[in-house]
Amino acid sequence: MQALWMLLGAAFFATMGVCVKFGSEHFNSAELVFYRGVVGLAFLAIIAKQQKISLRTQYPSMHLWRSTIGVLSLSAWFYAIAKLPLATAMTLNYMSSVWIAAFLVGGALINWKPQDDRSPWSQGPLALSVMAGFAGVVMMLRPTVEQNQIFAGLIGLMSGFAAAFAYIQVMALGRIGEPETRTVFYFAIGTTVAGLIGMGFAGISEWHWQHAVWLLPVGVFASLGQLCMTRAYSKGATLVVANLQYSGIVFAALYSLLLFGDDIPWMGWTGMALIVTSGMAATLLRARAAPNAPAEEH
Repeated sequence: MQALWMLLGAAFFATMGVCVKFGSEHFNSAELVFYRGVVGLAFLAIIAKQQKISLRTQYPSMHLWRSTIGVLSLSAWFYAIAKLPLATAMTLNYMSSVWIAAFLVGGALINWKPQDDRSPWSQGPLALSVMAGFAGVVMMLRPTVEQNQIFAGLIGLMSGFAAAFAYIQVMALGRIGEPETRTVFYFAIGTTVAGLIGMGFAGISEWHWQHAVWLLPVGVFASLGQLCMTRAYSKGATLVVANLQYSGIVFAALYSLLLFGDDIPWMGWTGMALIVTSGMAATLLRARAAPNAPAEEH
């Protein structure tokens, strides 16, 4: 059942990407971020009440930092979805696992001392998975991104980088006893506030009900995806469940082909496969350093 919950969660996140893609034709990224936050806020308030979890926290500064980084990642991802093929934008965001592995390798090498029992070469397999992930990015972006989409590709890559930082902060909050529902609730608050601020600069698009129909599902599918992934991790972050999150890339690729007619050449598919493989390897290797880690958010 854990595996099924993770597959369902990945499908919900990919479907959210479809709604963002359609909605971005009529609304700017700030508006999409705002509505994603508002709906998530309502969902999580209800869930917290059902679970009898208090939303008061003793660590507001940590939640503020986590929300700031998370909003940056989410905004960059929504921008990438609007400008790039859905499968490409989704894959770049899922690079977060590879970035986390890069942080672990860097931290281990910086803190290594000659008198330590472990050799610095012990991080070799993790470093290889990181390099394979970046090779996959080069292969994927070169054939699938037009010249005028290079900037969007970099923004998409940044979304995964920021997501890795946010995930580390989620792990830190979990270790001090903060329930995940509370953590995601404060992230929804940050998303709503950031969306409002962004709308103050980017403006508010003209409202048409036939276009606005895409706004509500953005928040609904994101919330359902997060709930499913949390349910999947409820009995411990097994490696099978953790790796099944990459099925979201498969769902996004199918949507790209069926709904948007995106043409992804063989090198693009190879790059995506390499990123998925490296991400799964990084997840396997980092599990030794961070067992029972919480679900990654997308």
